[in-house]
Amino acid sequence: MAKTTGRQHMRTAARAAAAALTAALVATGTSAVAADAPQPSLGVAADQPAAATSAAAATPSFALYAVNSAGTAYSYAPNGKGGLTARTNSGSGWVGVSAMMQVGHQADGKSDGLWFRETNGDMGYLKFDSSAIRIGTGWNIYNKIISPGQIGGGAAGDMLARATNGDLYVYLGYGDGKVTKRIKVGYGWDIYNEIAGNGDLNGDGKNDVVARDKAGVLWLYKGTGNQNAPFGKRSKIGSGWSQYNKLVSTGDVDLDGKADLIARKGGELYLYKGTGNAAAPYKAKVRIGTSGWDGYKFLF
Repeated sequence: MAKTTGRQHMRTAARAAAAALTAALVATGTSAVAADAPQPSLGVAADQPAAATSAAAATPSFALYAVNSAGTAYSYAPNGKGGLTARTNSGSGWVGVSAMMQVGHQADGKSDGLWFRETNGDMGYLKFDSSAIRIGTGWNIYNKIISPGQIGGGAAGDMLARATNGDLYVYLGYGDGKVTKRIKVGYGWDIYNEIAGNGDLNGDGKNDVVARDKAGVLWLYKGTGNQNAPFGKRSKIGSGWSQYNKLVSTGDVDLDGKADLIARKGGELYLYKGTGNAAAPYKAKVRIGTSGWDGYKFLF
């Protein structure tokens, strides 16, 4: 399955073969997991409802993935009612990794693969047709890595990486998991403890990100489409966001064609539905998960 959706349905992940991962990573001088550990895998998420196909093609609408401390991955797809489906076991063996993120490469709103960083600093890419490659080493210089979708002007998804000194870099995606050399696009981003984004928040067709500072204030950075300066000046969204220990965007959750934001507070999960208005990009929160969400080390 070269695509996770087959262009007709909105499944957002597929399995990873242990042989492919071993060939791509171990043969190049590293390993994804210890030799006697289970090999990481991802299963196919449940089909999303037919209503999802009516969403704008360029609006990302991924399933939410969650990985627990044992390395087991679960997927939660949009349920067509503004929330998420019951979880589906989607693989295991995701130990020895320190970052995971989905990425879409074809500007069609679908997820095509997974970038992941191992604890030794190696960065790998897992395509959802079971092939995997290593794309670099030394990525432990970054303390925050996300894929906010396409922000550099091309069709493929890109990557944002923040160094420990606060410098922000963009890696442009080639569409096959590989990335360009980094481009420095900012400094001082160490004032933020959360950065999230996967879609357009103000209706101009360019992907944006939000960032929460250490005082709990959430800020909007509107996308420019310029790879050398991908964001405009920040604007304040609101305060009080320090109540959440995780912010993540999988794109459009409620299937209205606008990008949303997911926030975790303890074991509860909340959805902030997008409005398309930069002055007030989110509606009031709606609780979409009542317990157990604090059992996951990764949400992406």
